[in-house]
Amino acid sequence: MTWEIVIGLETHAQLTTASKIFSGASTAFGAPPNTQASAVDLALPGTLPVLNRGAVERAIRFGLAVGGTIAPRSVFARKNYFYPDLPKGYQISQYEQPVVAGGSVPIVVGESEKTVRLTRAHLEEDAGKSLHEDFHGMTGIDLNRAGTPLLEIVSEPDMRSAAEAVAYARALHALVRWIGICDGNMQEGSFRCDANVSVRRPGEPLGTRCEIKNLNSFRFLEKAIEHEARRQVALIEDGGAVVQETRLFDPERGETRPMRSKEDAQDYRYFPDPDLLPLEIPKAWIEEVRRAMPPLPGEMRRRYETEHKLSAYTAALLTESREKAAYFEAAVAAGAEPRLAANWITGELAAVMNERGADFSRPPVEVRAFERLLGRIADGTVSAKAAKEVLLAMAAGEGDADGIIARRGLVQISDAGALEAAVDAVLAAHARLADDYRAGKEKAFNALVGQVMKATQGKANPAQASEILRRKLARR
Repeated sequence: MTWEIVIGLETHAQLTTASKIFSGASTAFGAPPNTQASAVDLALPGTLPVLNRGAVERAIRFGLAVGGTIAPRSVFARKNYFYPDLPKGYQISQYEQPVVAGGSVPIVVGESEKTVRLTRAHLEEDAGKSLHEDFHGMTGIDLNRAGTPLLEIVSEPDMRSAAEAVAYARALHALVRWIGICDGNMQEGSFRCDANVSVRRPGEPLGTRCEIKNLNSFRFLEKAIEHEARRQVALIEDGGAVVQETRLFDPERGETRPMRSKEDAQDYRYFPDPDLLPLEIPKAWIEEVRRAMPPLPGEMRRRYETEHKLSAYTAALLTESREKAAYFEAAVAAGAEPRLAANWITGELAAVMNERGADFSRPPVEVRAFERLLGRIADGTVSAKAAKEVLLAMAAGEGDADGIIARRGLVQISDAGALEAAVDAVLAAHARLADDYRAGKEKAFNALVGQVMKATQGKANPAQASEILRRKLARR
């Protein structure tokens, strides 16, 4: 009997405010340790927190984007625990009354679509950071992050594989960047996930879960979930029991290891923060934020599927970021065939950009130049193989498509006479392949096309060459 993995994610998105959630200290990344920690962040006696309006506005934006319910009244609470990087001895968060309840995030895994429900999203402050390097066995504390505004987004346990969890994390990452509430920089800790993983026999109640903390890459998220699921299954099948605990992922060994026993809500002794009034959000403010919202990726994805007949997977790739979607829209507006543009943007152009460490906010090929290259593919001037060479040259700054094609002699051979001669020469030199094809071996035909392409140095128009080959092979 098989096992089923059950996964829920808790995601911390650092909000894009210039100052912290309860103080005026800067949130800029990379400052020397403890230079951006104010008296409020340090919890010095006599200081009082003041809520950052920009953080609330970003939470409203998120609630609208996921179709959640924005609470007209929510409450900040104290989450009590002791750790060296938490100077107050508690974290200001939200518990019983979060700012956003419910909502959902659609995901695409391969060609399958699914909706992941959200439990809640609440505002809270980040803690500081413990530094273990270069301290001769001691630990240093940097409180620059203390008080940084976070939106913690909690999903329902709706995911059933590591692939689904990664698809959800990617979709959420794209969404918070799309609506401008988080820069999504995982290396800097702006977007990090905790994965709650359990296993069960299909149809049985939920199993005991373990939480894997602070996963800051999609690859680590996938590997951590896969390892943890295997660990739990092996433990149960050996007669043991899963213990509820918090675990860390060791990327070097590719495994999770225990960190501490998993706390429940009562262990944190939540109570309303007496220094902060309840947060009240009037309907007029929500409507003001709604009017300023951009079109959402889900809307654009559905439009691409219906208007341009793109697959769900391709449409999802195009809407990974506003910049990529804008590039696609601009290419189509300039005259590119939508499906050709989509396939090249998500395929060859994306590969070139990954290799160069570029993104669609600073593309190495200007969109109109890219559209002209697509036009040369569509009109048969260059083959797809030659077009890849041209694209690489364009990204390297060698000029426009037409100039590169001319300089490198990449014009595709579409002249019927020249192709007839090339096909005749190949059939004369490879009579055995021709006989094999006539005997019913379709692979022999592909081999003959390959020989024509080789004879013409890859310049033959593949469709024309194939048509001429079939015509000549049909003769006895």
